[in-house]
Amino acid sequence: MTTHYFSDWRNVPKFLWRWANFSAEEIACRGDGTIRVDETALDKLQALRKNLGVPLIVHSAYRSPDYNRQVGGAEHSMHLQGAAFDISMTNHDPEAFEAAARAAGFTGFGYYPRQNFMHIDTGRARQWGDPFPPRATRGGRTTRFAPEPPRLRESLTDSRTMKGSGAAGIATFGAAGVEVVQEALADTQSTIQPLLPYLDTLRWLLIAAALIGVGITIYARWDDWRKGRR
Repeated sequence: MTTHYFSDWRNVPKFLWRWANFSAEEIACRGDGTIRVDETALDKLQALRKNLGVPLIVHSAYRSPDYNRQVGGAEHSMHLQGAAFDISMTNHDPEAFEAAARAAGFTGFGYYPRQNFMHIDTGRARQWGDPFPPRATRGGRTTRFAPEPPRLRESLTDSRTMKGSGAAGIATFGAAGVEVVQEALADTQSTIQPLLPYLDTLRWLLIAAALIGVGITIYARWDDWRKGRR
């Protein structure tokens, strides 16, 4: 195994870096920019990338001792040797990725489904963490990709919340308008006075409509929250 250490990833000679799909900066310590180049581990990483044919998003590769302690890494973590990589599962099926990584020569596996990444290294054969569970079935076949989350309503006209609050707003505005008309008519000729009781009834009807609209709005918000559609 051939390794090289550099105090800054910018100091890595261009002739040494032969891994086309990765940069020295990408493999360097996120804390201080130092880098340990493990040629064997990087050869396996490049072979994995070539076999999968899609990008590998590297969350963490080499870690300096100080940075490893800072992030709570294991005392003898393979990251300290530059022989471990934490790869995002955002664009990979975890099961297929693991199989390809084993075929490429990786022997250590750590599963982090909540953080959505997998640790792979060239240390002794072992594994830890919770495996990525099957999450859905499509056409009778199990897939390990998470289901798409509920979408927000794309049309406001389909929203019960918007309909309810809109009705409440219109009714409230209408009730206020009727009250203004009543006050205006109270000062007019006596021939118009018989209309006032009807306007009063209309005002109360509009107030009732406003309250119903508020009720619909409250129920719709509660129902959306209950169904996780906020």
